[in-house]
Amino acid sequence: MHKNTSADTPSFSGYPEPEQHLLDQALAIVAKIPTDSDYYRPKGVQVAAILRSLNVDTNTLVAAILSDPRLAKLTQKPNIKQQFGDTIATLVNDVNWLNTVTVYAPEMASQPNQTETLRRMLLSMTQDVRAVLVKLAYRIQRLHGLAKESHEVRHFIARETLDIYAPIANRLGVHQLKWELEDMAFRFLEPHAYREIAQGLSNKRKHREECIQDFIVSLQQKLSDEGIACQCYGRPKHIFSIWKKMQRKQLPLDELYDLLAVRVIVDNLTQCYAALGFVHSGWQYIPKEFDDYIANPKENGYQSLHTVILDSHGNRIEVQIRTRDMHDFAELGVAAHWAYKEGGKQNAAMEKSVATLRRLLEDKTTDEAFSENFRSELFNDRVYVLTPAGKLVDLVKGATPLDFAYAVHTEVGHRCRGAKINGRIVPLTYALKSGEQVEILTVKDGGPNRHWIDAHLGYLKTTSAISKVKSWFKNQQQTQNIAAGKAILEKETQRLGIKALDVTELVRHFKQTDADRLFEAIGRSDINNRQLAAFFKIPELESAPLLGKQQKVVTKSIVTVNGMDNVLTSFAHCCTPVQGDDIIGYISHLKGITVHRKSCPNIVQLEPQKHDRLIDVSWGAQKASHAVPIVIQAFNAQNLLADVSQVLAQAKIHISNAALHSHPDFSADLDLTIQVENTDQLSQIFNKLSQLANIVEVKRKT
Repeated sequence: MHKNTSADTPSFSGYPEPEQHLLDQALAIVAKIPTDSDYYRPKGVQVAAILRSLNVDTNTLVAAILSDPRLAKLTQKPNIKQQFGDTIATLVNDVNWLNTVTVYAPEMASQPNQTETLRRMLLSMTQDVRAVLVKLAYRIQRLHGLAKESHEVRHFIARETLDIYAPIANRLGVHQLKWELEDMAFRFLEPHAYREIAQGLSNKRKHREECIQDFIVSLQQKLSDEGIACQCYGRPKHIFSIWKKMQRKQLPLDELYDLLAVRVIVDNLTQCYAALGFVHSGWQYIPKEFDDYIANPKENGYQSLHTVILDSHGNRIEVQIRTRDMHDFAELGVAAHWAYKEGGKQNAAMEKSVATLRRLLEDKTTDEAFSENFRSELFNDRVYVLTPAGKLVDLVKGATPLDFAYAVHTEVGHRCRGAKINGRIVPLTYALKSGEQVEILTVKDGGPNRHWIDAHLGYLKTTSAISKVKSWFKNQQQTQNIAAGKAILEKETQRLGIKALDVTELVRHFKQTDADRLFEAIGRSDINNRQLAAFFKIPELESAPLLGKQQKVVTKSIVTVNGMDNVLTSFAHCCTPVQGDDIIGYISHLKGITVHRKSCPNIVQLEPQKHDRLIDVSWGAQKASHAVPIVIQAFNAQNLLADVSQVLAQAKIHISNAALHSHPDFSADLDLTIQVENTDQLSQIFNKLSQLANIVEVKRKT
């Protein structure tokens, strides 16, 4: 073990006194770090040296130094917040998190949505976005020491760099870092191709330099004669971009035209187009190779004029023309001035974000509000969470574990009964935060709860999940109506003494499309027993029981229609109205009125053309007993029926039917049909049952 030497520590001097003091403090801390077998790992001072060339503020440099992962080796660790303040402490925490996050997996390379989601998550989870620049510089230092790692580590780090970090550098416009990340990663992923291109460039370097120098001399003279001051120089080509172009155009290195490239820097926007005109008038140019990125900037804000000309020897030379501000942004991205926006529409959120980050990097007196603005402007509507297997899921902000469950799979959502966040059980209404790992607890069989689509309860945020729940209930209602219709028709044919039934004739007579639609209409009470009796040509007595065990003929007083209490009515079995419910009548095809709850799905989803068959009804003065099906969900089936029966017996509530369904996780559903007089009595019963220790939920069965 030995202490760092001065050779390990780049010099940081020439800053104003308060800033220099912070830098010296940080350097003094890392100077105490012992070196060992991790000597080739990234060092904070080396990372800070990279960032210094990007014109970053002092806080960013100090944070880079203090994010050195080797600080963990110190026996006495510094209190960064106490010594350097909240801003630097936040930056250090963000960088440390970015340096240790392990979400990336090689298979993401074949899943573009996963790599994009990870990029967004990394950007959204940093409290101070300057930490992203520090992380990019740390990755460059990591690549510098990668040759000493195993083949597996080299390949993993290089692949992650190309998939995640180089695109982030490109998105922020920090091309100086982007190109270095790409070239170094490519060197480890495709060493043979890298060496081949590098050797090819080296062999022709003298020829390229001569061609470029001759062109520059001629161009500068021409522009000078026209009164345009400019700076011209040869533009270096990056090996990874050359390789990508070779792959895209299926050309060998010798046939790529833009290996010869010149950059022209002028004073203003007008001179950009003037210089372009002089280039095109002085040399033969290739029209199809012209691109105006000033009028149509790239997504990351890059602006420049690109054209390709032929020199006197027939060599193709790419010429890029831009202003100084455009050039600074092209090289340094968000760390540079960004002045010109004329001539093309850009993404407003990205413009604000880049401008905000530029202020963060340039304004030495900036505060945390600027960083928060960056995050809120670009990522205010998204949250990024992980499955237990490490897959990333992108959701709207405010999404819940239930939204997550439906995003994973519809059936997972339907069977969801609980959730764990980072191993801790949370309510299904919990608002997810980026970076959290979500585990969904499901039952083997089951469906969604109607409470989930109540906007006031906060179970679901995403429209797709809400749509899936509504669709499930609609399908369930159809299935229940079909089953009920079959049972009703069977009982009615037995009662009427019909031994042979031709369902096809019934379908045709009642103008249904198929047998299931017929059964559904019967189960929904659109077709009642009087209509069936008329079809079979059997007289129907007014006093005969109506279809379904939960329907009753009411001839007087219980329900009134437009103030009349002698109208023939029946209660719909699909929603089992109870005195006190808001009710509405539905006029059947022949005669009689079916009474539904106004919230009944069959009424809510009634086709518009049938709305004129709805009629106002109200409860009369006469009391009646109503059969109401309810379902009780419990954590455990043990003693459930006995406990519930005792509560109902004490309330003098009669149970006409009971069925207990237990599940593999020991939870249970108890289906009961109870007799109550009105909704007040039903509500009191629900309150008493809900107070039992084992009960999860008590509700009316629909």
